[in-house]
Amino acid sequence: MQQPLTCVEICAGAGGQALGLAMAGFVHVALIEYEEDYCKVLKQNRPEWNVICADVHDFDGLPYKGVDLLAGGVPCPPFSVACKQLGKEDERDLFPEAIRLIKEIQPRAVMLENVRGFLDSGFDEYRDHILTSIQKLGYVTHIKLLNASDYGVPQLRPRVVIIGIRKDHLNAFAYPDEKPNSAPSVGETLYDLMAQNGWSGAKQWAANANRIAPTLVGGSKKHGGPDLGPTRARNAWAELGVDGRGIANEAPVPNFEGMPRLTSRMMARIQGFPDTWTFGAKKTVACRMIGNAFPPPVAQAVGEKIKECLEHGCADSKCEISFSQAVV
Repeated sequence: MQQPLTCVEICAGAGGQALGLAMAGFVHVALIEYEEDYCKVLKQNRPEWNVICADVHDFDGLPYKGVDLLAGGVPCPPFSVACKQLGKEDERDLFPEAIRLIKEIQPRAVMLENVRGFLDSGFDEYRDHILTSIQKLGYVTHIKLLNASDYGVPQLRPRVVIIGIRKDHLNAFAYPDEKPNSAPSVGETLYDLMAQNGWSGAKQWAANANRIAPTLVGGSKKHGGPDLGPTRARNAWAELGVDGRGIANEAPVPNFEGMPRLTSRMMARIQGFPDTWTFGAKKTVACRMIGNAFPPPVAQAVGEKIKECLEHGCADSKCEISFSQAVV
């Protein structure tokens, strides 16, 4: 019987990527996360996971040398248009730490994700440096912009996914096939949650919310609260009949009138989390966790292709740099 593939994950957040990789068949031997609230959520949802609540700068990868996959969603603020896009000059840039850990752990494969801004022309030199650094450690690299909506997630959410496959395996990697128009609408996704308190307008609301959602935002400790983002994002939500100025504690009551607000559970479902995944009792923290997460269905789709590559091999071993069409 074939042994399960193992994974070390850095910057684990609320567990979106970890959950997706677990559904793809990977067994996590360590998850590293800095924020205590996030660590509690990871442990609460998966008590069997080895969650290490520590700064990734202090994490020693040598004890985990030889695992199958090193994964992580390194912080996006250095490359996000919502921030100053300082790139490598931003103290939150953890790509150097990811490269250090690749060198220490020497995994068979690497998976790193970040925001669309990472592909901006202003980061061409730094992006090339990161890819070259991974290649020099013995990996064939791949980079592509994936839209969550192409993998059944009911929101746009473009994310850059970098893959490295160790050269000694002689197996290339192929990104999962995109399935445009496969995602349900916001109305289809949330109807039962909107109606759970007997709101008489839920059915009509769902019929009008007939498109996928804009990208959920999470903000940071310093910026962003329990809402759906800045004015542009709120306007996009308003077109779907959602009041983005705040997050509700419960679904609308029977005689509710006007535009409803999402609950954190509704946000989580739009992000692709199962309803059984919990985020703690602090609403602002929960919204930040959910809004900053990597959708589990996307992580699962990519993870399955990595697993396929490691277990069975692929057709081509050329370095691939490809850009899918994304809309924000």
